[in-house]
Amino acid sequence: MAMYPTWPFIGRTRGLIASPPCQAWSMAGKRLGLIDQPLVHQAVADLASGRDSRERLLNACRDERSLLAAEPMRYLHALNSVGRPEWVAMEEVPDVLPLWRQYAAVLRRWGFSVWTGILNAADYGVPQTRRRAILLASRVRTAQPPPPTHAKSEEPEGLFGPARTRWVSMAQALGWGATDRPVPTVCAGGGPGGGAEPFPSGSRKALSTARDRGTWTPHPDTALQHSGQEGTKPADRHSAQDEQPADRCLPEPDWSWSLRSNNQAHATVRPLSEPAGTLFFGHRSNECTWVAEPAAQPAGDAVSPAVPAPIRITAQEAGVLQTFPAGYPWAGNKGQQFSQIGNAVPPLLAGHLLAPHLGVPLNPDDFTLAA
Repeated sequence: MAMYPTWPFIGRTRGLIASPPCQAWSMAGKRLGLIDQPLVHQAVADLASGRDSRERLLNACRDERSLLAAEPMRYLHALNSVGRPEWVAMEEVPDVLPLWRQYAAVLRRWGFSVWTGILNAADYGVPQTRRRAILLASRVRTAQPPPPTHAKSEEPEGLFGPARTRWVSMAQALGWGATDRPVPTVCAGGGPGGGAEPFPSGSRKALSTARDRGTWTPHPDTALQHSGQEGTKPADRHSAQDEQPADRCLPEPDWSWSLRSNNQAHATVRPLSEPAGTLFFGHRSNECTWVAEPAAQPAGDAVSPAVPAPIRITAQEAGVLQTFPAGYPWAGNKGQQFSQIGNAVPPLLAGHLLAPHLGVPLNPDDFTLAA
């Protein structure tokens, strides 16, 4: 990105989408970008004036990835010289918002209408409370955020806008609870494709059901179907594409399942009846797992059943929670697949952000722009 020339795009670009790598700024990492932030601001100011000080500033950065947040200005300055882009859309983690405001000041001087702020993906039908800093700019219309379609609690029709439905839960998005399906099962060991183990801590437990274990693939007609039906346990499903199916299993108690965003002590844990927390991957400590507890407390002197071991989320499940189609062809081994998912902008959110600039109507459940 930092080495790619800008000249092939000059005079040929209608819109610019920028989503620089977030590892230097993300809560999932060391966040050295916050220490490097003054250097990044200086790089943006210099690039906006036609000066390239990146090499000098890079030597002073604590994380060399921090300066990648200045790269969009290199493109913007070059594109603004001939056939300026009509619109700009940029996305990053919330801590980058001050930098987006600096971009906004420059773009306004260049004749753009600009809006910056924090948007929650759950407000746009994404089954995940993923908050991101957004910049929207346009030379032909007033820049403003898309109207939210969902809310934490269902809202009635009002004088100031249409009613908003309740946030989409993980159960709704995955199609779990709408039909009678068994609880999750786990098989031992990682697959031949490489990457991390399919579940953490070397667990070798096999959870079980009263039935033969099948494989589960979310059907396009049921995945991300906002039916309002929510269950208390995940459906039986296959693991990542290179994992082996489990053997026939034994009965297990009824469990209530939640999603834990990572292995750290402060990890977000959400029940299936709610949206997921922010999904991020790429490191062992960032494994996202299904965790269980009994759906009902044992009566009287009954002994509590053993709690099943955590089950690592599959790439297919994580992709659906990012609003990718259920059968999206993720590439590479398990680790590479999860990195692609965690680094992506949810397509449904991207659709809401870009539809006005592209002149395409978008309904909350319309995946035309995400296909």
